[in-house]
Amino acid sequence: MSRRGWFLFILVGFLWGIPYLFIKVAVDPENGFSPATVVFLRTAIGAAILLPIAIKQKQLIPSIKGIKYVAFYAVLEMIGPWILIGTAAQKISSGLAGLLVASVPIWATIFASMRGDKSVWHHTRLIGIILGFIGLIAVIGIESITGAADPLSIAMVLVASIGYSYAVMMVQSALPHVSGIAINAVAMAMTALFYLPFTVVQWPTHEISNEAIGAIIGLGVLSTGAAFVAFFALAAIIGVARGSLVTYLNTAFAVVLGVIILNEPLTVGILIGLPLVLIGSYLASRKPAAQ
Repeated sequence: MSRRGWFLFILVGFLWGIPYLFIKVAVDPENGFSPATVVFLRTAIGAAILLPIAIKQKQLIPSIKGIKYVAFYAVLEMIGPWILIGTAAQKISSGLAGLLVASVPIWATIFASMRGDKSVWHHTRLIGIILGFIGLIAVIGIESITGAADPLSIAMVLVASIGYSYAVMMVQSALPHVSGIAINAVAMAMTALFYLPFTVVQWPTHEISNEAIGAIIGLGVLSTGAAFVAFFALAAIIGVARGSLVTYLNTAFAVVLGVIILNEPLTVGILIGLPLVLIGSYLASRKPAAQ
């Protein structure tokens, strides 16, 4: 991989590793926004960044023509997952949220097998799925039993992860020749419109902290707008499949930043589950060599 490729790889890892921290700060019940308002502001900013690029690429019309697939993608990738993660962030650490999202390659591998990909049952990928699930069970069990995290919030993030894994597979299959930036731009615009009424009703009456405002700006500009631009620039160099390996870097950033910036505890569940989930996800997402 070229120097530019490595730079983009690390950049995307950081930009998609830090949103859990931003969300944690933004949804603070005392001086932040409601989860629905955070999703609205995040996607409105992201759409404002990506739509001009989609228009310049002349991909906006093709993405609108495939609106039924883009709408379904928006539900599975943004409308559902981002409200679930935002709600869960009020009760679990940002590092734990990032760790649970790292299970996406495991779910994606299972969905691929359901769509006829027999390579999923290669021993390496099968070991990966098993290791990943052991890691998830370790995290969920230890965090729940010790009272370190809310079980319902953990379940919310896992449901979001499952939505993520199917959304990308579905839209890539349905709209293979449409720009990823255009698809995400339209999906973000749709998500913002969906959450606009909730934002009007739930707009905070208390004083908003500068930290929460800064978190919203960072979430929208960096982790939503710029992150997608950087990811598709990376994908143009190394391909979407290899680019998706940035998931493992995201998780490391999420856990480390949560500990350093938010002083979140590095719990036993995370210490045991993190390496198992990362190794499992890596093995599960590996394509076996052609025989």
